[in-house]
Amino acid sequence: MTVLVAGLGNIFSSDDGFGVAVVDQLSRRSLPADVEVRDFGIRGIHLAYQLLEPYDLVVLVDAVQRGGPPGTVYMIEAEPGDEPGEDVAMDAHDLGPDAVLSLVPRLGGTVGPVVVVGCEPAGIDPGIGLSPAVEDAVGTAVQMVIDLVTGQVAGPPVGVTEGES
Repeated sequence: MTVLVAGLGNIFSSDDGFGVAVVDQLSRRSLPADVEVRDFGIRGIHLAYQLLEPYDLVVLVDAVQRGGPPGTVYMIEAEPGDEPGEDVAMDAHDLGPDAVLSLVPRLGGTVGPVVVVGCEPAGIDPGIGLSPAVEDAVGTAVQMVIDLVTGQVAGPPVGVTEGES
């Protein structure tokens, strides 16, 4: 089973750098050989092309705004769309997860199961460094991703439901 863990976000926009911080820590951990950890930053178009490769599971790690308190970590099973809708912004310099997943079919690919591990940001204003609440959430997200990918690689697929930590 092959798994891609992709960190997304802009390290120059404070808490938007959450996904990059998580994959930075994951890259220092011992993970199964079939788990690929990559920092895509704001290069969503590169991620879309990477998703043309066959993965059994894709884990996207990013800051997500869902209205919870800053630092709330979410695990969300994503549903790739066939075509970008009006609410999906297509920007060559900053493609969010929804736009990336919508772009893959246009490139001739299909996407298997996708899980988003996200964190509620305190802010995404220009600035370097995560807020204290989001910095504290990095460890939680790292462990969540490790548990998810080791469970997927070591045994039968586990059901993923939307939840909070």
